[in-house]
Amino acid sequence: MHQSMIDIHMQVMWNRLISVVEEQAQTLIRTAFSTSVREAGDLSAGVFDLKGRMLAQAVTGTPGHVNAMAESVAHFIADIGPDNVFEGDVYVTNDPWKGTGHLHDITVVTPSFHQGQLVGYFASTAHVVDIGGRGFGPDAREVYEEGLFIPIMKFAERGTLNSTLLHILRNNVRESDKVVGDFHALAACNETGHRRLLDMLTEFKLDDLSTIGEFILKNSREATLERLRDLPHGSWHYSLDLDGYDEPVHLAAALTIGPEGVLVDFDGTSGMSKFGINVPLVYAKAYACYGIKCVVAPDIPNNSASLAPFDVVAPEGCILNARRPAPVAVRHVLGHFVPDLVLGALHQALPGQVPAEGASALWNLHMSVRPVSEQTGNKGAEILMFNSGGSGARAALDGLNATAFPSGVHTMPIEATENVGPVIIWRKELREGSGGAGAQRGGLGQMIEIEAADGYSFRFSAMFDRLSHPARGRNGGLDGASGKVELDDGTVLKGKGLQFVPVGRRLVLSLPGGGGYGDPSSRPAEAVSHDITHGYITEEQAVVYDGNSGARE
Repeated sequence: MHQSMIDIHMQVMWNRLISVVEEQAQTLIRTAFSTSVREAGDLSAGVFDLKGRMLAQAVTGTPGHVNAMAESVAHFIADIGPDNVFEGDVYVTNDPWKGTGHLHDITVVTPSFHQGQLVGYFASTAHVVDIGGRGFGPDAREVYEEGLFIPIMKFAERGTLNSTLLHILRNNVRESDKVVGDFHALAACNETGHRRLLDMLTEFKLDDLSTIGEFILKNSREATLERLRDLPHGSWHYSLDLDGYDEPVHLAAALTIGPEGVLVDFDGTSGMSKFGINVPLVYAKAYACYGIKCVVAPDIPNNSASLAPFDVVAPEGCILNARRPAPVAVRHVLGHFVPDLVLGALHQALPGQVPAEGASALWNLHMSVRPVSEQTGNKGAEILMFNSGGSGARAALDGLNATAFPSGVHTMPIEATENVGPVIIWRKELREGSGGAGAQRGGLGQMIEIEAADGYSFRFSAMFDRLSHPARGRNGGLDGASGKVELDDGTVLKGKGLQFVPVGRRLVLSLPGGGGYGDPSSRPAEAVSHDITHGYITEEQAVVYDGNSGARE
């Protein structure tokens, strides 16, 4: 067969493999109990070769899950041992340092056998609503307080479930049916991937994944290195200051680009916090690689080989390379700022290609809702709600409103949240004027107002940032608006930690906006008029565009 025909044949199989893992992910979405998975897509799914190298990932999923999972399967293979892998096995962990960064993420790995031979592994990750301990929040002082720690072990062996693990799990979490259900959903999605893979191997008359795997890895690495050779080579630096928990946090990065790879060094970053905002390096690396790939190689499929040229290092014990047993429950808050950090350095190498800073970190809200009186017989609920601020403006386009960059999770519908437990969401709307002014305006944040239903009260774990450090504009663009956490009577609340909402009061969240890009005076008059008409800014706020003589006509 001619080489071009072979390449086409291989490309067809590659595309088919991507569709296999996408169906794997969709199975998880359909069967998951957690609203963060079912409604927001807070998950990952992928297929791996015998060495634990990721060959393909589902399009559905978050970079933090996917890129961290890309490293975790090798840990499973090493810890389980090659002589202890059997057909019908299912493995599981939530080890933050061997999984995806905190105990609430459950990673499940399933070996895939074809005609009696091991041909690869399927892996998936999902965020569960509860894993015991203090609950989802930053207040713990050690990982032991944050919930049930499951080392790499067998969830099933030769098709028989680990009843001891399930018994321990049920007695250590608040929402046992939902959590156990999510474990089964993860195993089911891997099984779907396995069955679709067998169909593919049979259709293409393949004995295993070795041929297509080597084609994928070889071409992905070569394509990524070709992009790197065309980039400016050198080193650039950038830093961010963020709210932290009880004191500000400084993140620093040195980005070095060479023809054979990119190195990100977090030297100069603040040391670990005594609260649960610390980040295991595997999670920081996941988002650093994602930030670079967004600009350098966005169209190259994400797999072990396309990730291999990107290396990330950090001083052990800094807040982006936390040591066990540091608390890491809300590692996503600082982790979601890592793309802004590396993109700030990359902007110096590639001016005009990198957006302004955005709200970045999700404003996750974990609510524990309880009846005011135990005599009513009403039950409480654990509710997780994902909310997004505005993304940074780009060189030629406005920032996206209320959009989760870099996590990529979907907005959770109000109806889905209210269906989970007794809460009322009175308001969820774009926050006027929150996007930074610029030739391109930053994306808007949101206003969200929440109250417990009659007969209930609630406490919540705040895990918010950019209250004191707004998203910075770029190339003359102005900063986005800072976030605010309040009660409806004006009482100011903290950005992080467990807090109570009194009966009859409402929690009001004002999410931050993204930074603007370019001099505001160069924004076209029709764009300013459009913003005023649609309530994105007020006429009073339009004063920053007065350098454009037609801006307010």
